[in-house]
Amino acid sequence: MTTGASDSDLVTASLLQAGVVVGDIHGEVDLNNSPSLRSRLLEALRQWKPTKLVLNMSKVPYIDSSAIAVLVEVLREIRRSGGKVLLVELQPRVKGLLEIARLDSVFVIAKDQAEALQL
Repeated sequence: MTTGASDSDLVTASLLQAGVVVGDIHGEVDLNNSPSLRSRLLEALRQWKPTKLVLNMSKVPYIDSSAIAVLVEVLREIRRSGGKVLLVELQPRVKGLLEIARLDSVFVIAKDQAEALQL
């Protein structure tokens, strides 16, 4: 039994304004549901072609290495068109994991969505 979010409610993405897509991720992201996260985020990039992808992770208490791999792949994809991924409202455990992996210097980490939109 997985403790992660189900595929249907794992992530919602919407176009906030021209060039800016906001995604809200819900629940633990692990090997069981990271493929769904990957497909939904890559589809949002294809559909809206944003220059800024803001991912609200306030409801993500845990991610594993498969989730990190998805975030890195999405980052690589958006960078091809000069865009960036901004992670907002990280819970301490997730932020700590990104810091240990030294990915806090690769992703833009902002306090909240308002701050992210200014960057």
